[in-house]
Amino acid sequence: MKSDKSSLNISSNLWFNRDDNKFLGGDRIKLLEKIDELGSITKAAKAVGICYKTAWDTVSAINNLAEKPLVDSLTGGKGGGGTCLTAEGKRIVSQFNHIQEEMRAYLNGLEEKLGNTDSLYTFLRRNSMKVSARNTFCGVVSSITKGSVNAEVTLTLKGGVKLTSVITNGAVDNLQLTTGMDAYAIVKASSVIVGTDLHNCKISARNIFCGTVVRVIEGAVNTEVDVEIEGGTIVSAIITHDSASGLDLKPGDHACTLFKASNVILGVN
Repeated sequence: MKSDKSSLNISSNLWFNRDDNKFLGGDRIKLLEKIDELGSITKAAKAVGICYKTAWDTVSAINNLAEKPLVDSLTGGKGGGGTCLTAEGKRIVSQFNHIQEEMRAYLNGLEEKLGNTDSLYTFLRRNSMKVSARNTFCGVVSSITKGSVNAEVTLTLKGGVKLTSVITNGAVDNLQLTTGMDAYAIVKASSVIVGTDLHNCKISARNIFCGTVVRVIEGAVNTEVDVEIEGGTIVSAIITHDSASGLDLKPGDHACTLFKASNVILGVN
């Protein structure tokens, strides 16, 4: 598969394990191959970019975990000693490389079967971001209106839902926001207000999303209310237990969520 910024390449790391310990992986195989090629732990360590002590400790660990030693240190003799792989070491390295080649061929075939992976790549990229805020919405920047200090940025979410954020002009420039690009809207659950029948109310909050309650998790102090809005997006709110009791919301009930545009943080990849 040709690599570009929107394609997804599948790769893997192969390890041999023994007694729940990582015995041999690609990095250790490279060290063993260099020892076999150069006849010296010192030279092999330099060739793979590690210090001598690390190489020595690695070789000791390999020999300790193997049923038979894979590396043999020679002393004295006409050549002044050295280090080489034992017959068992050569066999293990050969087996490892064979499995690695088979795995690589399998993954290449899998990439061809998957075909266009743009949507999968986008999904994985969106879900790789970790933030403490309960609500993370992905959308497309549909408009940017700059004022003297702040800017109003509108994202179009799934189902055509419009979400508005107010951030500084500097933030717009730093994020290099432009219409048509993907962006994330991040809202803390504690910033979300929940109500019922707010469609005709005049409220200063810029974002009002109405939908169906899908989950209510009661706590001793706070209660989490999750509301599914148009497009299948879930908006989570953390409200006090007393407020939840007053609203008496249950799954399946209609509810509205609202939050100020200034409480929306924007992010991009």
